[in-house]
Amino acid sequence: MVQRQTNDGLRHQRVGRSRRKSIRKDLREPMLPALEYGIPRIELLSEEQIAKINAASMDILENVGVVFRDPVAISDWKHAGADIRDGDRIHLDRDMVTELIDTIPSEITYHARDPQKNVRIGDKSAMLIPMAGAPYLRDLDDKRRAPTLEDLAMFHKLSHMAPSLHSTCHHIVEPMDHVVAHRHLRITYSSMKYSDKTFMGMTTSERNAEDVLDMCEILFGKDFMETHPVVTGNCNGNSPLLWDQTMLGAMRAFNRRNQPILCSPFVLGGANTPASTAAAVAQLNAEALSALAYTQVVRKGCPAIYGHYLSTVSMQSGAPMAGTPEISLMNFMVGQLARYYNIPWRTSNTLGGAKTFDAQAGYESASTMMAVLLSGAHYIWHSAGWNEAGMHCSVAKFIVDVEQCAMGYRMAQGIDWSDFDDAISAVSDIGPGGHYLGHPHTLQRFQDAFFMPKLFDNSTFEQWDANGAVEVTERALKVAHQMLRAYEEPKLESSVDEALRDFIARREQEIPAVDELNQKY
Repeated sequence: MVQRQTNDGLRHQRVGRSRRKSIRKDLREPMLPALEYGIPRIELLSEEQIAKINAASMDILENVGVVFRDPVAISDWKHAGADIRDGDRIHLDRDMVTELIDTIPSEITYHARDPQKNVRIGDKSAMLIPMAGAPYLRDLDDKRRAPTLEDLAMFHKLSHMAPSLHSTCHHIVEPMDHVVAHRHLRITYSSMKYSDKTFMGMTTSERNAEDVLDMCEILFGKDFMETHPVVTGNCNGNSPLLWDQTMLGAMRAFNRRNQPILCSPFVLGGANTPASTAAAVAQLNAEALSALAYTQVVRKGCPAIYGHYLSTVSMQSGAPMAGTPEISLMNFMVGQLARYYNIPWRTSNTLGGAKTFDAQAGYESASTMMAVLLSGAHYIWHSAGWNEAGMHCSVAKFIVDVEQCAMGYRMAQGIDWSDFDDAISAVSDIGPGGHYLGHPHTLQRFQDAFFMPKLFDNSTFEQWDANGAVEVTERALKVAHQMLRAYEEPKLESSVDEALRDFIARREQEIPAVDELNQKY
């Protein structure tokens, strides 16, 4: 009897191990290649309307001007022949702007630590990137709290495992357990250590950007970076019509190393732009063009991305709103303008202002994603986790957003015609009144013919109730736990890992723990 119980126990252990291995295998799906759009892009503007917005933007650049609050940038513009007034207001001739932005590459191929995860963007190719910059998270227990470096590592692991994400971003959440002045080092190392996908680099100051790029040189090699994009920086403008020294310094750091930078005006429609959709786009277009042109003043031919962050402002609370019709319209318009200039462009995805992962979060995110995909965006940032207007990253929403990105990816690929003739033949085989469930074509295609969400419950109410009436947040958190258990670290080469750690240790000794410049960010 004792031996029988032991054998039963061993059998259950073997079954349990087998099931866990199966779960781990299911969760370790390969990264999807870059999205190749197979659907038409919304062309909202006529040729005359594109020309009208372009002319308005160029008028702003020539007659109103853009402030570059940075002595190095002013010197650069002066050398390039720009008209400088009032010390730091740059007035740019439209022919100069056009000539400069014409030198920006129309496509970019990002090179990852694992070459199988390289991603090309531009034309009809796009990539999906998780959110960044949340000062709070909703954790694996759905509790809102301040993040730690361990929490950031968790999100980098989830990003690594998510097939629909092509990047691990950088500070998905702010690691509040590390001093501000040193965070960029730890954030970059976390991106490099826990994933072999491409990633983003911090631009919180010129020196911080240089540190990030020095770490990239350790990982990829200086000569390789001269000809291969490996990291992305983001620089936000101070709308209306101002670029500050911090962003411009970081921008130059990336430009000099031939690495792509997102030139991103920060639109709060009605607050820092006119309360008009078309006029707001004309202003942000002028701001983006001025920064894009500057990248080519620094280094002609370096890659750059037309960026923006779009929101409208609630006239009741003054808070930014997500998922509004005007944001969708702006995405359509910016997409057309970027194609007009033949420059890759960035937008923001799955944005929401809800405080929990509720219906508001779902509606706002779905509305945003549909517009983003129909607009033909290339660098699709904030694609997982964003909620509370970016104040927190939700683990549960992150997991569901990842699946929604896979669903959107499938939709944006367009119609698969590869089996059309075989499927039409099945109609003759079945005839009137039959069903297709046992037909060979169905048996061959039933697993991949239609996208089947794993996190949404499509059972009957009685089945759902009998299974514990589990709602989507609980299901998503369960999947997150499973993914983290199944995660396997893509090990860095020991010599590279040691060199990165040595660099971090040295820089943390050199950088004061209290840094007045970095504390602002």
